[in-house]
Amino acid sequence: MAISKVKIEDGCVLCGLCESICPDVFRLGDETAAVIPGADLEENRDCIQEAADSCPVEIIKIF
Repeated sequence: MAISKVKIEDGCVLCGLCESICPDVFRLGDETAAVIPGADLEENRDCIQEAADSCPVEIIKIF
């Protein structure tokens, strides 16, 4: 199944795990992590899943 969207829901604690695991897709902002616009989701499928699985507050959602 292809990844069509990745969303970060409310509640990010800015731990930085998503960015360190998958820097081509995630970046930390001032208040929350964000998905980089235009990031290649399919190319980074494995690290996106790893970031979602590693998120301590479980707010990375994959569609």
